Amino acid sequence: MPKRMKALAIAAGMGCAALSGVASATPAAPPAPQTAAPAPQAAAEGAGVSNTAPTSAAAPATAAPTSPLLAQDGAPATTIDPNVGLPIDGRFGLQPQVTKNGEFAHWMHNDVLVPVITAICVLVLLLLAWVVFRYRRAANPVPSKTSHNTLVEVLWTLGPVVVLVLIAIPSIGLLQAQFKPAPAGAVTLKAIGNQWYWTYQYPDHGGIEITANMLKEKDQVAPGERARTDADGPRLLAVDNRIVLPVGVPIRLITTSNDVIHSWAIPAFWMKLDAVPGRLNETSFTIEKPGLYFGQCSELCGARHAFMPIAVQAVPPAQFAAWVAAKGGKMPGSVAPSAAVIPQPGAEGSKVEATQANAAEAVTGPADNMAAPAQSPSSAQGATGNPAGPGNAGQ
Repeated sequence: MPKRMKALAIAAGMGCAALSGVASATPAAPPAPQTAAPAPQAAAEGAGVSNTAPTSAAAPATAAPTSPLLAQDGAPATTIDPNVGLPIDGRFGLQPQVTKNGEFAHWMHNDVLVPVITAICVLVLLLLAWVVFRYRRAANPVPSKTSHNTLVEVLWTLGPVVVLVLIAIPSIGLLQAQFKPAPAGAVTLKAIGNQWYWTYQYPDHGGIEITANMLKEKDQVAPGERARTDADGPRLLAVDNRIVLPVGVPIRLITTSNDVIHSWAIPAFWMKLDAVPGRLNETSFTIEKPGLYFGQCSELCGARHAFMPIAVQAVPPAQFAAWVAAKGGKMPGSVAPSAAVIPQPGAEGSKVEATQANAAEAVTGPADNMAAPAQSPSSAQGATGNPAGPGNAGQ
């Protein structure tokens, strides 16, 4: 009997052990996925297209897929329109325009200049052909000795004058619109040319500063550098840090240079403004369509002039505000005029101090912006947030 009791006790103990093993297997199931977690992280490291290091810390739950915090170059995610904002192989004519001045210039080119030029060329060609045929030696053995013809001289003088006046009327209006001072509340963008990269400052938004270098091809990058992809833009036009501007808001563009003359040009904006050392050039424009727009330096500036691309991403104002916050900046007052840099004389919303400063500059001469001490957040012209370093393109 004691042996039977002992056997039953042993069997009961083994049954309890089995039940405890089954019970413990249930909570042990969750750790299994932890062994599979590194797989997505390894894939992210291999892609090398994210500013966010692939760690176990996930993005905030509030971050949307288009959050500027998640984009590869600090700009909101976007899809490139293959027909707008960039050159297309085989395209004939100007790029589609996304500013009022660009639309007006596009109309003037296609509907005024091209027809006038075509008509003049055809007229001159017909006149030459008629003169060659009518006054050849066989048809006109005795040439005329006429030296003056009042009607002909009046016509060939007044005709070109009338044509030039007709062309000058829209031309002067376009020229005036291109250099119209920006209104109060415009977003100020300062573009600084360097050999051979661009530095951008947002003086009204907390002194944000961005350095943009050209992205190299896969066979040109050094270890640790990010190569260009099709999502970045076309070859020789993609940059590592795009600048972001709002749609429907006037943009106040100021250009200068740290070394030689450069030129900030975006064909889709009908924009080309020289960046001159020691000088501030200014113009304004308003982007009417969201998208990604590419340009280049358009002034011969040295050996690597062809490697100074420009990439502008136009986004809705709310998305621009989110980008500014992600960059550590702040949005100014909705009606506050730009006071970070001296406005152009006559600009709407300019202050009395600006007029006094302009008068002082006329006496003492313009200050050299390369040697001037930092007086505002926009004075710093060093590269920030660019691990590859400024001017790395082509080295």
